[in-house]
Formats: sequence, structure tokens, C-alpha cells
Amino acid sequence: MPNPLDIQVRGARWYALPVKTRLPLKFGRDTLTEVVCARVCLTVSRASDGQRAEGWGETPLSVQWVWPSSLSYELRLQVLKDFCQVLAQAYAQFPARGHALEIGAVFLHTALPKLLAAFNQSLPPHVVLPHLAALVCASAFDLALHDAYGVVHEVPTYQTYTTPWLNHDLSAYLTPANDCPEVSFTGRYPVHYFRPTIPAELLAWHLVGGLDYLTIAEAGQNRLNDGHPSSLDEWIARDGLKALKIKLRGNDAAWDYQRLVAVARLALPLGVELFTADFNCTVTDPAYVNEILDRVKIELPELWQKLRYVEQPFPYELADYPIDVHSVSQRCPLFLDESAHDWHWVRRGRELGWTGVALKTCKTQTGALLSLCWAQAHGMELMVQDLTNPMLAQVTHLLLAAHAPTIAGVETNGMQFYPEASAVEAKVHPELYQRREGKVRLNSLHGPGFGYRLSEIEQSLPQPQSIWP
Repeated sequence: MPNPLDIQVRGARWYALPVKTRLPLKFGRDTLTEVVCARVCLTVSRASDGQRAEGWGETPLSVQWVWPSSLSYELRLQVLKDFCQVLAQAYAQFPARGHALEIGAVFLHTALPKLLAAFNQSLPPHVVLPHLAALVCASAFDLALHDAYGVVHEVPTYQTYTTPWLNHDLSAYLTPANDCPEVSFTGRYPVHYFRPTIPAELLAWHLVGGLDYLTIAEAGQNRLNDGHPSSLDEWIARDGLKALKIKLRGNDAAWDYQRLVAVARLALPLGVELFTADFNCTVTDPAYVNEILDRVKIELPELWQKLRYVEQPFPYELADYPIDVHSVSQRCPLFLDESAHDWHWVRRGRELGWTGVALKTCKTQTGALLSLCWAQAHGMELMVQDLTNPMLAQVTHLLLAAHAPTIAGVETNGMQFYPEASAVEAKVHPELYQRREGKVRLNSLHGPGFGYRLSEIEQSLPQPQSIWP
């Protein structure tokens, strides 16, 4: 008998919202100076009575992160936008019914691979949209689906990740690792892996980009007069920062080590308590990371004691680069990020020696929840990492971090690179878009779905890119 709580998608539309950065952000070999955010609205109907409601989702189409390539930025961005057009029609016409998590899982497993394959066949031979880029496009639609489920039932979406809302337990989606016979997902639901108490505030991690100035003096005449800090020392002082993520190059060991030295010498006396090193997926030999870590341990013991983890030094695709990383994770916790497309790749990463997972809503809410549950069940640590999320994307990003039992808070850097992009949303949710005493606060979020409170946000949207039906 069908569950009267099930929903079905009835329509879709999406908007392209351009945003420019106030400062450049280095992504591996690329530099980000602008981004287009995909904002999606899905209309759903409820099985019990046909009641309809709208849900919203948003994700930055961060071209440089999702698709590192020598192809032009303009070409890659247009391909991502074209794929969003494909997804709008596909979601609007998708016949599956159920909970948002169930519809999302079916879509990602069955529909998305076929859509991506057909789409790539339509492109010139030298242009191939990566799976990660497809996931990022799909994530705005998937987030809207989860929001709509809560809205149509007039409850917060995170309260619905259990019975009676869900038709299936996690055993319908997840398979334990072969070396963990004690793990079972039967009778288990996502709520069993959330924090027992949802915090009202989160420790905020600040991103130290490869191009960032560390001091006011270093910024010199390049210091911006827009009311926001231009150097790390200013950020630490203004926002009370306690945790820093340091972007490294991954192909210049001398520069990477000196960058760690420079940041530590500045930040430790100012009270920073936690650090992580992000090698930007450009390393191919674990020895590169090991030598830097060993040197830090010997020469910078205070930094070593506060170096909480290392993030994704190695290339994105584990299938193409199945590097054994046990030697790194034996030195310092090692977290998957770009490689963690879904829980299957988290499982493969664990086999290779990775010990943690950086969750991101930009790889879909559905995928993040399933990865969270699989990782938790297998004793892997969690973080929630940013994609420089502005506007509505920041809401879902922080909600995931509030529910996921992360090792320490959440990375949040939208206020560093485009603070004015979220000015309208910040009038309703001021403490989501600013960091004070080293934290962000979520007390303004309430109501059904993701608690956006859209009726109070005076946002003027452009014409939609497409509307289905």
C-alpha cells in the first residue's frame, strides 16, 4: 500500500545567479574570481491528498573545483549550465514516488548516469563533463527536493529522516565493508547517525587561500577599503577565529612548507587552536605529504599538536589513482573530499587508507546523508567543507554541519570572498553570514523544510533559465 506521506515531483525551474568575488581564490591550478549559483525550485505533490508545495535548493557551479581543465572557463561554465537545463526536464518528469531521500537515491543511481552519458555524447570529443560536475549541477535540484518534502508536510526536513516518513531503512542503500561483519544497516535510519543534540552554534573554519595576504603590511596598497578584512591577521582579530584551513600547492614542497611556517607563526600567538592542510589534489606520491608532515612534527611541534587532519592531497578519481595512503593516515588523519562522490567511493577510500570524509551538500543532500551514515558506521571521522557557499547554499551547508557529528564545526568562507552576495539573506539570518567569537549561529533557522523563511527574504530573481512543464 502506498505511503500517504510520499511525494512526486510535478515541476521544475532554475535560475542562474552570477556572483563576483572581492578577492581571488586559488583552486589548484585555477583561480576563481566569479561564480554562477544555480537556484532551483521544484514543485511536488503529496500522495495522500494531492497537496502541492515548492522547495528550493542552491549550489555554486564552481567550475574550477568541479572541472579542472585547460578548457576555457567560459566553455566549461556553459556546459554546466546546459546540463542544468537537461536536469530541469529530467527532474520535472521523473516518475518515482517516495521520500525525498528515496527519490534522490533512485535518480542518482539510475537516471543521472544515463543523462550524463547521453549529454557527453552530444559534446565535442575533447569536451567531457566530469561526474563530479554532474553531481554539483544535480545537487541544487536534490536540495530543492528535500526542502519540498518538509514544506509539503509542514515539518523541518531533518526530522523526516526516519520512520514513518521513510519507506525503507538504510539497508536498502548501503552495504557494509567486507571487513566489518558487525556493521548492519537493518533497522537504521539517518537520524541514528546525527548528533544526539543539535547545536545552535558551530566553530567556524577560515580558509587561508594560496593568494591570501597574511598581514596588513603584506597587503599594502592592495588592501581593500570595503569594510571587510584584507589579510589573515585582520580576519583573526575581527572574527575571533580559532580554526584555519591552509591551502597549499601540492607541487612545490618548499613553498608548501614555508606557507605552513608563515601561517603558524602568525596565527598561533593570536590564539588559533586548530589547523588543517589542503594540498589541492595535485600530489601523486604519498612521500611528498609524508616529508612535509615529518618536517612539521620535528621543526614546528606546536603546529603539529594542532594539525587536526590533512585534506585530499591526491587526484580526484580513485578509480584512476588507487593510491595506497596508509603511510599518510598513520601520521595524521586523512580526509577524502573531491574523491568522495558517494558512499561507494568512501568505502573504496577506506580500503586505501583514508580515515575521514569531508561532506559537502554540493554533491547532493542525498549523497551526503548516505556517506555520513556509511562513514559513521565504519568509524570514519567527518567534516563538512565549504564550496564558498553564499545565499541559500549557506543555509543547507550549515544545517548539514549541525546534524553531522563533525570533528570540529564547519568550514565557512563565503563571507571572505563574496560577503555582499548574501546581503538580502543576512537581513533575516544575520549570524549565518558572519563569524563572531570564531563561530556561526543557526538560531534564525526555523519552520518547514530547511527553514529558509523565504517569505521574509526580499530577493529579486532574474528570469528562470527554464521552466518544466
